[in-house]
Amino acid sequence: MELFGNYLMAFIETGGFLAPLLFISFHLLRPLFFLPVVFICISGGVLFGAVAGSVYSLIGITLSSIMFYYVIRWMPGTFNKLVRVKHKLIGKQTSFTPSQIALLRLVPFIHFHLLSLCLMEISAGFKDYTKSALITNIPLAFVYTSMGQWISNLTPLHIFIFLMALLPLLYLLRRKEIIIKWNEFFHPAT
Repeated sequence: MELFGNYLMAFIETGGFLAPLLFISFHLLRPLFFLPVVFICISGGVLFGAVAGSVYSLIGITLSSIMFYYVIRWMPGTFNKLVRVKHKLIGKQTSFTPSQIALLRLVPFIHFHLLSLCLMEISAGFKDYTKSALITNIPLAFVYTSMGQWISNLTPLHIFIFLMALLPLLYLLRRKEIIIKWNEFFHPAT
């Protein structure tokens, strides 16, 4: 993976004025290569700097979210499988707020498109989903791009402390109500 990352950086650096377009398009191809979003954002910070890298990463991540929305709607069988996986991992009754999703996107071990699926479930339609995706992608793009070099040099202890600091925020930003349908609470006798 390190060799691939070095090759990617050399390719984009020699891209000239097309480098931002290559970088944004690489965000769209990222799921095919099974690369984490964090890796691409950190590379953007190294290649373009904090401000330009954050903007390019935000554009690329948001376009990737929009592409996921259309692809998953196009394949309803896969959509249903992902919903079942989400229910197994998170639970049927659990739904996140956009603020929680924005914070969970900062955790590198949580799948990016699983959180996009959670965002789809709480959105009213495509316009609402796109707006929510843009807003929830801002912290991810900004944090990992602007502090890319710093994050890559962190010790495991510092990463652990950062993740433990996120846990109270997830609790404080939780949805304060749970709606359980009558049929789900009282299972019919069979």
